[in-house]
Amino acid sequence: MPAFDIEAVTRQLRAAGCVFAEDEARLLVHSARSAGELAGLVARRVAGNPLEYVLGWAEFKGLQVGVRAGVFVPRRRSALLVDEALTLARSHPPRTVVDLCCGSGALGLALVTGLSGHPGPLPDLYAADIDPVAVDCARANLAGIGGQVYQGDLFDALPARLRGRIDILLANTPYVPSEFLARMPPEARDHEPAAALDGGPDGLHLARRTAAAAPAWLAPGGCLLIEIGADQVPAATALLAGNGFRARIARAAELGATVAIGLPATATSGP
Repeated sequence: MPAFDIEAVTRQLRAAGCVFAEDEARLLVHSARSAGELAGLVARRVAGNPLEYVLGWAEFKGLQVGVRAGVFVPRRRSALLVDEALTLARSHPPRTVVDLCCGSGALGLALVTGLSGHPGPLPDLYAADIDPVAVDCARANLAGIGGQVYQGDLFDALPARLRGRIDILLANTPYVPSEFLARMPPEARDHEPAAALDGGPDGLHLARRTAAAAPAWLAPGGCLLIEIGADQVPAATALLAGNGFRARIARAAELGATVAIGLPATATSGP
């Protein structure tokens, strides 16, 4: 690998307002194969492009997940959603998992990867997103584990044969209320697709649609997990209960994460 001046790169990034300039400089230097390529990467980052777009990947649950311009960047806080799903899956191994509003496919990838090494076969993984760019990205990320990715609006994207067969449904639906989009960091607001961020007037528009349709798609004992904002707990609990679920809320203060979990209303042999 060519020798680059990491201190000089750090200074450039710090001057551009990058909070973690030294860490980012190391990543950019490690990714560059020539001085010219490094200069281009640094220029893109200084111009405000998200670091993950510049690198071409995002770290999530110890995995390097491919991302590209126009695809929602997986957030560290979404690890809670995966961890809760892993707990359910280890207790009652699922046969079918769906990652809805999948973006890069990071959640499904992390869940299935997290189950590898455990007894029994890995579940079949399906993912869906309305954005064709996200679908292409997810297909590349999930090809290695046999995940199948479909394009379309929520459940409309899925094969009809999955109706009544989904054991674990992950739904990282957008949950930022529309009026708050303008307050988001520029990296997200200016570069990520608005459809992956905008949750409608109260932030729960797609979560509400997902919870309403989910019972027809879940297997007996199947579970629904939705990432939400901390202030959306009462509304999310009500919408799950209103669709026949027993609601449970999981929180991780260190991640700033909240997940609403729709469990079977009565005890079953499912997850």
